Amino acid sequence: MALPLPYSPGAGAPDGDRCPGRPPAAAIPRSLRPWERSTPGPVEQPIFTTRAHVFQIDPNTKKNWMPASKQAVTVSYFYDVTRNSYRIISVDGAKVIINSTITPNMTFTKTSQKFGQWADSRANTVFGLGFSSEQQLTKFAEKFQEVKEAAKIAKDKTQEKIETSSDHSQASSVNGTDDEKASHTGPANTHLKSENDKLKIALTQSAANVKKWEIELQTLRESNARLTTALQESAASVEQWKRQFSICRDENDRLRNKIDELEEQCSEINREKEKNTQLKRRIEDLEAELREKETELKDLRKQSEIIPQLMSECEYVSEKLEAAERDNQNLEDKVRSLKTDIEESKYRQRHLKVELKSFLEVLDGKIDDLHDFRRGLSKLGTDN
Repeated sequence: MALPLPYSPGAGAPDGDRCPGRPPAAAIPRSLRPWERSTPGPVEQPIFTTRAHVFQIDPNTKKNWMPASKQAVTVSYFYDVTRNSYRIISVDGAKVIINSTITPNMTFTKTSQKFGQWADSRANTVFGLGFSSEQQLTKFAEKFQEVKEAAKIAKDKTQEKIETSSDHSQASSVNGTDDEKASHTGPANTHLKSENDKLKIALTQSAANVKKWEIELQTLRESNARLTTALQESAASVEQWKRQFSICRDENDRLRNKIDELEEQCSEINREKEKNTQLKRRIEDLEAELREKETELKDLRKQSEIIPQLMSECEYVSEKLEAAERDNQNLEDKVRSLKTDIEESKYRQRHLKVELKSFLEVLDGKIDDLHDFRRGLSKLGTDN
């Protein structure tokens, strides 16, 4: 969609008379009021149809676009055979969102590759169409130019018919006056006079209507001239809007980068805060340890007062320790001597055991011999 374009159409007319200079609606037959028909008539034929998103200019700001449809809708050109007129009509469900009669003074402007707009002075608004492709926009614009030329030709033909009808009425009026002068007698004189008066009244009304339509045409031309000027100004301001958009986009990118930097700085600040919190806890722990060390230092200071006594006691203990070491050395010497004696005693015991064993073996032999001798003595005693 194109950027919002500044637009300042003429002030809207009261309801029922949107176009300044046009006769009141009640004075015009309904069949000649195409702006009051919201849907195609029975004699209207579609000549071109496409789909697009429909927008209308904001009536308050005259700059911003307001979506008239939530999605792409059908937009059609209709040709009225009886009135030789063309309309652009679009209906969204039961709602008519475009009902624009094409006039030769209208201009369709492409504001981007897929968006175009035109001003409708009768509806006192600007319509915008957003297409899905540039080809569709090009076809719609070409058809708009074609229909605009056809409407111009139809308007010229209608103007010629009106002028021809006016000349014919004037000629009829002049001929009737000559006939009245030529015939001063007869019963048809009164009838011709009344017919002549009727023709004069019709001619006066026709001239008044022609004057009113000329005034309306002039007003439409002035309004279209204002619309053309406004559209030219809006087209000229497109580049300014584009430049402002580019500046805003660059500023937006710069702000995004600044936000990223600030977020990174915030992350660093959060990390620093966490570090500071850890340092605070560490400091509190160190302060607690410091208080404990101070308490220990106080205790040590109190204990330092009895250091001289402890030193004297330590010297006494050292002397006793030296004496004990000497005694220990003597005892060690004695232990070594006792170990030597024990080894010698063990050796003698082993030697005695061996001798005792051999002695016991000899003794056992002797005892056996004694038993044998005793048994021999016993036998001798028995024999005797």
